[in-house]
Amino acid sequence: MGWMSDETGLDKCTANHVALTPLSHLARAAKVFPGREALVYGNIRQTYADYHARVSRLASGLVGLGVVPGDVVATLIPNVPAQVEAHFGVPACGAVLNTINIRLDVDTVSYIFDHGGATVALVDTQFLSLAEAAVEAMEGAGPAIIEVPDEAAGFPATGRYQTYEDLLAGGDPAFDWIIPTDEWESLALNYTSGTTGRPKGVVYHHRGAYLMTMGTVISWRMVLHPRFLTIVPLFHCNGWNHSWMMPVLGGTVVCCRDVSAGAIYDAIADEGVTHFGGAPIVLNLLVNAKPDQRRSFDHTVEVFTAGAPPAPATLAKIEALGFNVTHVYGLTETYGHVTECVWNDDWAGRDQAEIAALKARQGVAMPMMEAITVLDPETMNQVPMDGATQGEIMIRGNSVMKGYLKNAEATAKDFAGGWFHSGDISVQHADGYIQIADRAKDIIISGGENVSSVEVEGALMNHPAVSLCAVVAKPDETWGEVPCAFVELKEGEALDAADLIAFARERLAGFKTPKTVVFRELPKTSTGKIQKFELREVAKGL
Repeated sequence: MGWMSDETGLDKCTANHVALTPLSHLARAAKVFPGREALVYGNIRQTYADYHARVSRLASGLVGLGVVPGDVVATLIPNVPAQVEAHFGVPACGAVLNTINIRLDVDTVSYIFDHGGATVALVDTQFLSLAEAAVEAMEGAGPAIIEVPDEAAGFPATGRYQTYEDLLAGGDPAFDWIIPTDEWESLALNYTSGTTGRPKGVVYHHRGAYLMTMGTVISWRMVLHPRFLTIVPLFHCNGWNHSWMMPVLGGTVVCCRDVSAGAIYDAIADEGVTHFGGAPIVLNLLVNAKPDQRRSFDHTVEVFTAGAPPAPATLAKIEALGFNVTHVYGLTETYGHVTECVWNDDWAGRDQAEIAALKARQGVAMPMMEAITVLDPETMNQVPMDGATQGEIMIRGNSVMKGYLKNAEATAKDFAGGWFHSGDISVQHADGYIQIADRAKDIIISGGENVSSVEVEGALMNHPAVSLCAVVAKPDETWGEVPCAFVELKEGEALDAADLIAFARERLAGFKTPKTVVFRELPKTSTGKIQKFELREVAKGL
């Protein structure tokens, strides 16, 4: 048996066993990088010493309001410093952070306030009326509101509530953070989009977030002092956990309240931004930016893109502009990205179009994950890795949620068989790389044949006049369903539906070719995802 059978004196103690938490990153950074720039927003420049003190004041102020460990503190804030500070300040007092989508309707925000049980809500002045209406719609008492004004953006304090800065002014910069004793303790509460009913409350733990930050550093090939631009909303998977990660590297978070091509190019040119994440729609913004929105820069900007499979045509165009794009994949339930399309040296020398198509795959598991593969959801057996047999992406690892708040049935369903069921239909190639065919709900079944909306969209995006497109099922008496394409054209472009259908027919099998094309602006979420459920309803009425 050897020495391993003798565990005398090998017990856990405070010297060798400390709960993993992203709070450790900022505590360390304040000591290691006290004078380095940590947070930037317009004229606001915070060092790590400043950042740590403000976070401590926030934690202390919340305790003064009566917040105790395990309470939920909600936010309705865009990507400004207060939202970044809340990611550390709320858990530093032992509370659970609930960042709420600022684009939700009153009824849904009211439901989240009630379901999550928030005791305090930090609310940007721009969204104060939304929070007030949501509280008014609640049957019981709602959260106490702390107003977060932003005078530079045109949203001064109303005078109706205690302000965020007043709360911090009364807090203690030397407040002793409440560090979890168990890394399984809840860190954050995030709600799914809720497109098919009430949103589900996804609960994150400290361990998962900590490991997420460490795995991302490896996968993004990061070194010390990156400058990160907040494009992904911090209410979406906590901004893919990037705010929790940046102190590890002594990096700088550059806040971006309103996302536009001009704002991104300005941040790269003026603030030296080196990294950002965003949905493919953000890549489209940059590719299609007008000359007066573009700025020159002399460094490569690393980009994580996720939210929908990026069109290979878009990937090919953006990389010529100075951006290196890595396709990642994940869900709210997995803290954000958990797979990456790792560059394979065998791809070198292939033509640009083929490389772009390869880089559009979802790829392989990131370092903090145990296993991610494609299984038959009925048998839970591995599907053949032939690039053709479809199954469901299944996920196992520490950066998977604890479960759904107050919803044991949904939790058990999505964890059946010891894997998290993603709901994404995919194939797996011989090299193990995963490639999404579609969301299960987005597959179009035409005459008994499965049509991938992703494949059809990729073909349409090759047309030089197309800016964005979404393909959904349209009911059909003969075939059951047929593909229907909704298309946004680039500014100043004109295109006939018949010509676009003919263009697609040259690239797709007949049953995959859209039978109807509708030119219109596409409905999108705050993270840039196209809301296909709305388009499906439109298609039913065509």
